[in-house]
Formats: sequence, structure tokens, C-alpha cells
Amino acid sequence: VQLQASGGGLVQAGDSLRISCASSEFTNNYVTVAWFRQAPGKEREFVAGIRRSGTTPVYADSVKGRFTISRDNAKNTAYLQMSKLKLEDTAVYYCAAGYNLILSSVTDRGRYGYWGQGTQVTVSS
Repeated sequence: VQLQASGGGLVQAGDSLRISCASSEFTNNYVTVAWFRQAPGKEREFVAGIRRSGTTPVYADSVKGRFTISRDNAKNTAYLQMSKLKLEDTAVYYCAAGYNLILSSVTDRGRYGYWGQGTQVTVSS
């Protein structure tokens, strides 16, 4: 299973950015897709996740109301729309895929067996 993340870049605080993750596995509704991020010197942390299309996404408290995760199974692509970006959102963002996750496991990094290569998002003042 391969995941290809793209769309990162350098933006200013307050701006918006959308990053994408492509994988042929996203046509499978048993696949949960999530975004994690890792800032320098910090642990990789959960950002957002979505199970089947049409289910309620899960968000980290730090991004609720600012980020939106979505998936388009027909296009084999998942997205993370980020708005009102803050300096502390600067990190490498990784997409991940896991199978048959229950809702309470969506935030658990260890439940994801497949990871993309990461895309850098840098927010400047």
C-alpha cells in the first residue's frame, strides 16, 4: 500500500492551505485515513481522521474549527483543508491508512500500518 502526500508549502499566519494524499486503497471503505504531524523535536501527533465516507471526522482539539478532513474515494484521494494557520501548525504532515478501525482508535498512531512520506507545512509570521 502506497500513500503519496503533496501540497505542502510556505504560508503566512492566517492563510489557508490544502494538502492531499493519494492512494489506490482509498476506494476501500474499510480504510480509515488520518493526518498526523511532527514538529522538530516533538512526537508525531494526531491531527484528523475519517473512517468511511459520510462518517463524522475526528479532530485534535488544537485544530478543531480550523481544519477539515475529507476523502473522495472516486479520486483515491484524501484532503486536509487547513485555514487560519498558526505558527504552531508548522510541521511535517503525514497521511496514514489503517484497516477496520473503531471510532475510539482513530487517534491512535499505532493503529495505522501505512504511512506516506510526509509533506512540509511552514507557517511564517
